[in-house]
Amino acid sequence: MKALLLFTNDTAWAGRITDPARHLEKIYHVQVNCLADSTLVQRLLQGVSVDGQFLTARRVRILRQGEKNSWLEIVLDEGRNRHIRRLIEAIGQTVLRLVRVAVGHQKLGNLAKGEFRFLTQNEVQSFERHALRARSILSSSSS
Repeated sequence: MKALLLFTNDTAWAGRITDPARHLEKIYHVQVNCLADSTLVQRLLQGVSVDGQFLTARRVRILRQGEKNSWLEIVLDEGRNRHIRRLIEAIGQTVLRLVRVAVGHQKLGNLAKGEFRFLTQNEVQSFERHALRARSILSSSSS
């Protein structure tokens, strides 16, 4: 199974990119053990409290359905440990597969399983611009 992973040895850059206050969107394709409907989507959007944490999805849409399961696209703008799995389990369903397909503007693309590539300088700078834009939005809203 393929998934988008970003690796860096620059901890300061990683901190700026992954800081929950930046609200960098992460997009996942998630296979669940049920036939999803609008009620399930609404429950994921409304969120639930799990172990003292409120878990919710920013956006959810049904991608496709089989005979016994469905694939959903779930967008988060924060990423708590096992966020999607805990959210889906809290509403009584099970995650069968979970694949991160995008972080911010960066999409998984057509890399083969096990293949990698380095980000271009423009892609790195684009992450930086997003972090700066988020910081400026947060600063102006708290004034």
